[in-house]
Amino acid sequence: MTLSAMPPLAQHVTRTTFEWGRIQSNADWIAPVAVGVALMVFAWLMYQRDARDLPRPLGWLLTALRTVAVFLILVLYLQPQWRNEQERRVNSRAVLLVDTSLSMGLSDEASGAASRADQVVSALEQSNLLDDLRRRHDLAVFRFGETLERVAAFPKREEDSPDVGVEEDASSTGTAAPEKLDLAAALKPTAAQTRLGEALRGVLRQERGAPLAGVILLTDGGQNAGPPPESAVDDAREANVPLLVVGIGSDEKPSNVRVSDFVAPTRAYPGDQYSVTGYLQAQGMAGQVVAVKLLARGEDDKNAAAGTLVESRQVALGADGEVLPVPFVLSPEATGRQTLVFQVEPPASDRLARDNRREVDVEIVDRKNRVLLLAGGPMREYQFLRNLLHRDGSTTVDVLLQTARPGISQDASAVLDAFPATREEMFAYDCVVAFDPDWQALGTAQIDLLESWVAEQGGGLIALAGPVNMGNPIRGWIQDDQMAKVRALYPVTFQRRFAMDTTSYSSKDPWPLDFTREGREAPFLWLTDDAVTSHERWNDFPGVYGCYPVRGAKPGATVHARFSDPRAAAGGEPPVYLAGQFYGSGRVFYMGSAEMWRLRACDESWFEVFYTKLIRHVSEGRLLRGSSRGVLLTAQDRYVLGATVEVRAQLTNARLEPLEAAGVSMQVVAPDGSIQTVALRPDGSRPGTFAGQFTASAEGAYRLELPVPESDDERLTRRIQANVPDLERDHPQRNDALLGKLAADTRGRYYVGLAAALGPNAAAPLVEQLPDRAKTIITPVAPDDRRRERWLGWMMLGLCGLLFAEWLIRRLVRLA
Repeated sequence: MTLSAMPPLAQHVTRTTFEWGRIQSNADWIAPVAVGVALMVFAWLMYQRDARDLPRPLGWLLTALRTVAVFLILVLYLQPQWRNEQERRVNSRAVLLVDTSLSMGLSDEASGAASRADQVVSALEQSNLLDDLRRRHDLAVFRFGETLERVAAFPKREEDSPDVGVEEDASSTGTAAPEKLDLAAALKPTAAQTRLGEALRGVLRQERGAPLAGVILLTDGGQNAGPPPESAVDDAREANVPLLVVGIGSDEKPSNVRVSDFVAPTRAYPGDQYSVTGYLQAQGMAGQVVAVKLLARGEDDKNAAAGTLVESRQVALGADGEVLPVPFVLSPEATGRQTLVFQVEPPASDRLARDNRREVDVEIVDRKNRVLLLAGGPMREYQFLRNLLHRDGSTTVDVLLQTARPGISQDASAVLDAFPATREEMFAYDCVVAFDPDWQALGTAQIDLLESWVAEQGGGLIALAGPVNMGNPIRGWIQDDQMAKVRALYPVTFQRRFAMDTTSYSSKDPWPLDFTREGREAPFLWLTDDAVTSHERWNDFPGVYGCYPVRGAKPGATVHARFSDPRAAAGGEPPVYLAGQFYGSGRVFYMGSAEMWRLRACDESWFEVFYTKLIRHVSEGRLLRGSSRGVLLTAQDRYVLGATVEVRAQLTNARLEPLEAAGVSMQVVAPDGSIQTVALRPDGSRPGTFAGQFTASAEGAYRLELPVPESDDERLTRRIQANVPDLERDHPQRNDALLGKLAADTRGRYYVGLAAALGPNAAAPLVEQLPDRAKTIITPVAPDDRRRERWLGWMMLGLCGLLFAEWLIRRLVRLA
């Protein structure tokens, strides 16, 4: 969310000046004064003649009355007015712009274990930079990565005055001093991109018109998205704003070998071989031979460094940045959860030891994944997926084609004539894939059973929209009040009642899917083993022809992709095509049309990979249910460094009833071994469901452990992985050429390292490079109309009184 800058603080002084409205220059006096004098002379000459026979004092009185009346008319004509002006002294402003992209979370050899962001926070906290800047300027602190966000705004510190006016966001203004701002939290590196050019232009645009003394930029210069930084140079020069740039990090790529990824199936079967693959990536070690090991340890082994050696190999490293796969084939024998460790024995020149190993958990189970296909008609998506799952040796697939004749033969383990009606029948399945089904054909007890299976048993539901049973605007299940539980399962909200368009939108041309950030980062939607090549494959996919128009996503649901045809947009927002949500302990995934079979036109394997991963993802609540007392779930297995990890737990008590508690505590074991306690609070939507979240602030594997209440030390466990995107890791070195050019082109200064800018021996301290550009602005204040009306009233009253007195005296003395 991008916040607008706080207006510059100013000191106000109001003053009042008198002026004549009709006089703009001295020449404007000539005509009205000449006319006024002429009228006064005429009045004197007139009364010299008319008052010849009157007593002299009475003649003088009449002459004075007429002269004063002429004078008042002259005054009214000249429009006397009092003008109020407000004199404002606008303080000079300074901007501190800090890079919070994920590359700032990396460490360099020179800094030991401290990341670049930690160095920035430490330098700001230990130096007097913020206070020194505030002695001359109002100060605004911004962070940037993918977007530009204001962190806080501080007014200029007056001598011997307390701190006031800290603004931490757009909606609230606090009174805390800068020392109370949590810099570590505010400047935490979380952005997957570095849009330096966009951030500079945004700051200059927001501060336009303010007396901006300069922008202090703290960054490693890792520009990798958006307009180039050079695009902001002209704006800075035009506004006469220098860029004072402080380069963070090392200017060399570290010599390093790392395990960039470790891929393994979520589960495997005793006696069936399965493969795991570790991926090595090196810098500055091309051709060197290293040893890699595959270790395994059991679920009960708490020693992370322990493990039985499964296999060891010698591997020659590739060129800089090249990803080298190292596959292994395993044949499990015993059931249970097993932790596999892939690690590399690095050469002596390796600088970063913490990225030399990765772990994954594999569940060895002795049963196959059971899937029920529920179809409202024999559409292509249903037929292709049925054939795919029927050939899959790890899956048992049953089908229920609602339009089929009884006794029809299909390629499936079982052909059902009716939807499961008992707990034994329903709870045997791990996943239900519903192809535009006729939900109204199910009885109330069957719908309750489906809802209970998802919410309490961790079942996975994939719901595909279609034009037949969802497109009926009058008698369809979307309009049926008795289908409220079915609609509650879906992660989207539907148009109800008198909506103008409740039928599927279709186009004559295919439109690609517009993936959100959450969709691009979701491994279960990857068509390959990594985000970059998967994104390329999705870009090669021409797209789909239709999408069912829904009102939008439900609160708490995650939108993964939208239909990109702009003609289908409602209210300016494209319709939701892919979305998912937790429902109790289960997952529900929604698709806007049944058209993923079109992936086969690009490559038949894409369709297979898509549904294999998706079914595995929504079924995790069932497949990983290792305890009868509950299940621990996360939205996905892999996260981008800095992402928020949402955790849900479905728990029962010792009597296997939904657990009632004010909360439960979960332990999060970070990659460095540190332990964080996260509180999971009750979710009011479902008894026994608890939810919480934490931030994956370090790269590596996290282990989640939840002690089950009212149990004999039984624990629910889960493992996730936090990774730095390749976009932020490909060029981690400090970009001196770019940063130096930005400073030189804007008549600023470039500092190599924080010590050069903030250290006690800095040759040119930062604060001294920012001149005080405070300015005084004089603005007119709207006049007081009531005061003007009162003044004019008295003037007219006086004029009328003078003329009436003159007329009355003339009548009394019988002057013509």
